[in-house]
Amino acid sequence: MSNPFDFTLLEDKLYSAVVADILDEIGYREQIMSHEIRPIDPSCKFMGRALTVLATDVYEIPAFPYQKELEAIDQLKEGDVLVATTNGSISSGFWGELLSTASMVKGARGAVIDGFTRDSIQIKRTGFPVFSRGYCPYDSKGRTDVIDYNVPIRCGGVFIHPGDLIFGDHDGIAVIPQQIAEEVIIKALEKVKGENQMRKALEEGMSVVEAFQKYGIL
Repeated sequence: MSNPFDFTLLEDKLYSAVVADILDEIGYREQIMSHEIRPIDPSCKFMGRALTVLATDVYEIPAFPYQKELEAIDQLKEGDVLVATTNGSISSGFWGELLSTASMVKGARGAVIDGFTRDSIQIKRTGFPVFSRGYCPYDSKGRTDVIDYNVPIRCGGVFIHPGDLIFGDHDGIAVIPQQIAEEVIIKALEKVKGENQMRKALEEGMSVVEAFQKYGIL
């Protein structure tokens, strides 16, 4: 899939709250992942296309450990975000430093894990944005296994299709369905421009009531 968006530029200009506002405005009111999924590095920010991963608990070591997980990593393209659900599993650290490094080299923009990670300090040092529910040093081998990828999943309470846009920052993670992505981005950029104008007016002494009446933004 070609990328019509400059993700680096959009990361710089946008933030999750304004994306959430636009999604609300056009009727998509359940597009923010659970607040329990947090960035390993609070300063990180990312935007990209979802490559989805479906994982679940297992109770024995498979004949070919990590097989589909590694296949999924190899499918990553520049501009992708790996988005994985573990179906509520907290039995292992599903994601770690080496997978982060491999993803970063492929040009991926981040990873969202609805589950636990490990190697958290090492991941932070790589600079690769990773969001997860928490940390666990256990290996996923024989505990959590990928059963499919590039399929629809539910991650952080939001239904996601491969190719949907994912935007994450310190406040949270927004999921933009690909069929409305252009509309959301255009309107979000317009709102940021309006917010900048309103902020300037407030800094110059305009009352918040007057500013809201003029700009219609909050």
